[in-house]
Amino acid sequence: MRINKYLSLCGVTSRRGAEALIAEKRVTVNDITIDKVGVIIDEATDVVKVDGTAISPVDEKIYVVLHKPRMVMTTLRDPFKRRTVLHFLRRLRQRVYPVGRLDYDTEGVLLLTNDGDLTYRLAHPKYEVPKIYEAKVLGTFSREAAAQIEAGIKLDDGAIGHAKVNVLGFAGRFSRVRLVLTEGRKREVKQLCKKVGFPVEHLVRVEFAGINLKNLKPGEWRFLSPTELDRLKTMVELN
Repeated sequence: MRINKYLSLCGVTSRRGAEALIAEKRVTVNDITIDKVGVIIDEATDVVKVDGTAISPVDEKIYVVLHKPRMVMTTLRDPFKRRTVLHFLRRLRQRVYPVGRLDYDTEGVLLLTNDGDLTYRLAHPKYEVPKIYEAKVLGTFSREAAAQIEAGIKLDDGAIGHAKVNVLGFAGRFSRVRLVLTEGRKREVKQLCKKVGFPVEHLVRVEFAGINLKNLKPGEWRFLSPTELDRLKTMVELN
């Protein structure tokens, strides 16, 4: 079986998304890193791992939302032994994988599933999936700063990042700001705010693709409802 098909059957990503995982050298077969999509494996005897975690085909698709706490890795395994999101999902019978990433020091909505096609599409910029963040930033956030972010700012990787911005309030030396993004570049919110002179002190993703925390405390999770799942699939044209 081709490795990209196997990754899809295991719910890690879609066949097309497997190309990115392999290119990033995150996939091993029998502990040997592979760099070609066309690799053929024996699913009965070969051990395939993603980010160091062994994977296997799924027999039931699962969809959950976790309130990821701060100082937790959005991975299933960390070589430095830091706590990961898997710590909070030990009751699940099936392995699930994060849809995108949240920084180690960022908390909030994190979707996890073993539906590789849905994962791939939710992360694809084509579908402009909305992500809503609330940031506590240092300083009195100005209209000029909001206008700069909405117009677009060059990020560290050379891409142009932008977001819709609303100032929620002020308290002492800090401001609370809501940002709505439709792309998910690395540390994008922090970069945007810092580049206009308002570094982020605390960041929470309050909504992803219309899914919110629904009173979940940090570390708590729940299954998505059928209505939520149907809405997600419609959003990315899987229905």
